[in-house]
Amino acid sequence: MKIVALVGSNRSDSYNMKLTQFMQQRYSEKVDIEILPINQLPFYNQDEELDSPAIVKELRGKIKESDGILFATPEYNASISGMLKNAIDWFSRVETVMVGKPAMIVGASMGALGTVKAQMQLRQILNAPGVGTLTLPGNEVFIGSVHEKFDDEGNLNDESTVEFIDSVVTNFVNWAENAKVYS
Repeated sequence: MKIVALVGSNRSDSYNMKLTQFMQQRYSEKVDIEILPINQLPFYNQDEELDSPAIVKELRGKIKESDGILFATPEYNASISGMLKNAIDWFSRVETVMVGKPAMIVGASMGALGTVKAQMQLRQILNAPGVGTLTLPGNEVFIGSVHEKFDDEGNLNDESTVEFIDSVVTNFVNWAENAKVYS
């Protein structure tokens, strides 16, 4: 299964990028995760959407050819990042490449609640016309106190968190495979 990842943080030491890279390595036998460079996208501009920049066309194509999408969102001011929203705007206009794609959401933060508020907002956005992803129900991944769960080499080392993500990824793969049957 081929999925693309949209990581909503461009911080050099981003926990959400570390989480996505951890998932990319750990589940490489189940899913091929390609992290898309959404930090390279220009600001969405409706004047340019019919003749989109090359990077937009390239990433749209990768989403279109994928079997699903992994969203890794930080939480900024109880919301998703502008960078992630910008990417969703580009990919939900003209060519609506996310419609009907199975999606999984994860998020990590240093706060106790993880990215609960950002993920609630993201689920609302992903349900909008033109976006229309199918989000994995009942498998929310909110990793709080994340700074205590990674070692100095960037490895997720909290056993209960790893076991939980193992089960969610298995659930996602099974659910996404079944979603293909009905699409």
